Amino acid sequence: MNVVVSIPAYNEEATIAAVIRNIKLVLGKHRNYSYRVLVVDDGSTDRTAEAAKNEGAAVHSHPKNYGLAETFRTEVDQFLKMKPQADAMVHIDADGQYKAEEIPSLLKRIEEGNDFVLGSRFKGHIERMPLVKKLGNKAFAKVISQITRTRISDPQSGFRAFTREVAEKVPIISSHTYTQEQVIRVVKNKFRIAEVPVYFAERKGKSRLIRNPLEYAIKAWINILRIMRDYEPLKFFGLTGAAMFAAGFILGLRLLYFYFTTGIVGHIPSIILSVLLMSIGVQVITFGFLADMMKR
Repeated sequence: MNVVVSIPAYNEEATIAAVIRNIKLVLGKHRNYSYRVLVVDDGSTDRTAEAAKNEGAAVHSHPKNYGLAETFRTEVDQFLKMKPQADAMVHIDADGQYKAEEIPSLLKRIEEGNDFVLGSRFKGHIERMPLVKKLGNKAFAKVISQITRTRISDPQSGFRAFTREVAEKVPIISSHTYTQEQVIRVVKNKFRIAEVPVYFAERKGKSRLIRNPLEYAIKAWINILRIMRDYEPLKFFGLTGAAMFAAGFILGLRLLYFYFTTGIVGHIPSIILSVLLMSIGVQVITFGFLADMMKR
């Protein structure tokens, strides 16, 4: 199998060389794998690109920092352009939290006929993960599993392998995250998906992704809502509309109760609010049906 191991990197000078050396050490022992290492440097301000080149990796550098989703798009684009053509791509992070020794486990599942393989931290062993990130990952897993109707324990994992066909037929559109979108699109396109347990080491040094736990939690839930909006519009808009209609209906019942028990007619602002909430609720639910029809 001809494999490209792709690594996104942003200011990872301290770890990138060791990660590449470990990859070469592991895959060099497997004669059935012909491999190349690709590093996409996302506008690093340190010597990340130079360190990667010194270890023999092919390096593509962004002129500035674009973020994970755009970097992943570049990785896939570069993978598809490489000559000779590669059969599969392995995506692994540059910080050393995933073990190169487990790359063959992912590739073995590809060889067994799967199109897309996730390295699941929650099926394996996690040395340390901040509580807010762990809860966020669990929430993502539940939402993605519901959307895809496939039990997936770790759709957020950055350790994954997939075939050339997946790379060609599953484009990443979102500018927010590639991890969940790729999983959803893989399942929707009826590709075969599998998970393997992997080891997740404690990060050495400060994370560049989680600077503030509260900020991470807010962004995580915003992404969950975006995913629900884009892939389950009927459920997203239906629940939102139903909540608004219910609030207006309960307010209306309260006004009727006052009228029948006291005979007082009034509360015009409340009446207007009740009617407004119910009418908007119906419109939002209707929009959900239309969005679901368009999605299909």
